[in-house]
Order: sequence, then C-alpha cells, then structure tokens
Amino acid sequence: MTLVLLLTRSGSYHMRQLRPMLRSLTHEAARTLVQAFISSRLDYCNSLLYGLPQSLISKVQSVQNAAARLLTGTRRGDHISPVLRQLHWLPEQLACFVYSSLSGQAPPYLADDIHLVSEGPRRRDSARPPTDRAVPRTHNTFGDRSFAAAGSRLWNNLPVHLRDEDMRYNGFQRELKMFWF
Repeated sequence: MTLVLLLTRSGSYHMRQLRPMLRSLTHEAARTLVQAFISSRLDYCNSLLYGLPQSLISKVQSVQNAAARLLTGTRRGDHISPVLRQLHWLPEQLACFVYSSLSGQAPPYLADDIHLVSEGPRRRDSARPPTDRAVPRTHNTFGDRSFAAAGSRLWNNLPVHLRDEDMRYNGFQRELKMFWF
C-alpha cells in the first residue's frame, strides 16, 4: 500500500513540476522528458505491483493516464485507451523484462530466475510447447509476485509466436502491442 502511495505522490509531483515547462518544448522533447520522469517512477519496482488488487493498480494507472493527457492535451472526459495506444505505452512491462532476461540483455541475476521446463519425462504436461518456462512453487502472495514466478507465468500465457527465440526486441514489442491492443 505504501509503495503505491509513494508512486502516485511522486508521479503527481513531477507532473506538476513539468506542466509549465512542456509548453516551451517540442512534442518529442516533451515526450522524452515525461517518459524520463513519470515512466521511470512507474517502472521502479513494478514487479512488486504485479498481483496487487485492481483498486491499487488503478491508482498507479491514473498517474500514467494523467501523464498521457498532459502530453497530448486530451481532456479528462475523453477515453484514454486510444491515447495510450498512440503513445505506444505498454500496460505491462513485465513481459519485456522476461524477454530481455531470456535473450541475455538483462543482468545475470534476472536471467538466472527464468528457466525452461525440464526436458525430462512429463506426465500431464506432454503437450506443452518447448518455450514454456518453469513456474517455481511459492508459499505466499509475495512469492507469487516474484520475478521468477510472475514472469514465468506471464510468459507461458503469451501466444507461442511471441515466444520465438529468434525474434528481435523491437519485433517482440511490436507483436506484444498488437496482441494486447
């Protein structure tokens, strides 16, 4: 709860500080500035946000929505989904972290947490694709939200064509956006 409160306070504070400056910047410069301040706040420890109740996630999402409205000049009453789509802001960054760790672009401590399902004999899981990741057994809700558990579970729920090992990062992001939107 306190992490969500700190994220929303920090994001709101930075938006209030950025609002007067944005009028004097180009759209690209304003977008870069907002992403540097707001998105970095939202990305900080986002794996801890995974699995929280929707009431808390909606508070964090409201900061991202307000940042998108600030950038585009969209009124508060207008629907935000087309604006987020136009800005190419993904609602879920965890899949990108998993992709980075699988492709060797992430630090080793993240890459070591994601493992293939063992290739040994399987009883019930014989129809699993070879790209499935092992989801570690956890004993509490904090363990369920760990990168190893949440990332593997999310990865296994993606379509098989998104889990292609030969796909480049830009292609993965493009396909992921098409899948979610």
